[in-house]
Amino acid sequence: MPSGIITKGIGGFYYVESDEGVFECKARGIFRKDGIIPLPGDKVGFTIIDKDKKVGNIDRIMPRFSQLIRPSVANVDQVIIVISVKSPSADFMLLDKLLITAERKELAAVVCINKIDLDVDNEHKNIMDIYASAKYKVIATSLKKGIGLDSLREVLQGKISVLAGQSGVGKSTIINGIMNAGMMKTGELSAKIDRGKHTTRHAELIKLQEGGYIVDTPGFSNFDELEMQAEELQYCYPEFRDYINLCRFTHCSHISEPDCGVKEALSKGHINTGRYSRYIQLYNYLKQKKKY
Repeated sequence: MPSGIITKGIGGFYYVESDEGVFECKARGIFRKDGIIPLPGDKVGFTIIDKDKKVGNIDRIMPRFSQLIRPSVANVDQVIIVISVKSPSADFMLLDKLLITAERKELAAVVCINKIDLDVDNEHKNIMDIYASAKYKVIATSLKKGIGLDSLREVLQGKISVLAGQSGVGKSTIINGIMNAGMMKTGELSAKIDRGKHTTRHAELIKLQEGGYIVDTPGFSNFDELEMQAEELQYCYPEFRDYINLCRFTHCSHISEPDCGVKEALSKGHINTGRYSRYIQLYNYLKQKKKY
């Protein structure tokens, strides 16, 4: 049985990329009966109905190691969270929420600071230090100056990656650059890969020359809710992990308790004050939410 990966699904048809080309496939009814919906990113086994017309049937969906609801995509390896220093200014609360989402879903996360050509005060260097000290890989990029694209290509190689970030930070422009389409307008590239500039309705895997796939989806940027308990939040901060076991109290919130390892690390400068302040805001939000 040939195998491949679903790159997109539209109107009940699934496009499966395989060694023998891209096949337009229908899914067997048994998947619907079992409540399974094939998703972009799914590794599948399929039957070839017409080799010349590239038509087939999906017979088997391999087990998924990850799944996102919004966008609906399977087997994502990592999230590339894009912010910009200027135009627009960085939304650090959204950045931290997206990092928490990645931690919860056990996805690797990379912070990409874009538009550094606009950063006359070198603010991006401070941001890089903050998130590198929080144990994240950080890449600074400028499409205008051709900075950081090689580093970005390196982390994308061989993986399925989702781009996320607030509107206007340059996610689609980064894809242009990664695909060596820098001279092409964003709208033209969007048309070429069959999606609207800001109206992505179906997640689509875009194959990269270096190997791997990338998904550009505004849907993942609009983060609404943190579906977790307040007590779980601490484990979504990698920079806390070395200090949690140093707290006097087992169920320490790291906010008001004495002899807190996290607060001690904060006082010594091992934890960034801005990240910690947003942790308190999110912790209190989750506590309040639990009451209702």
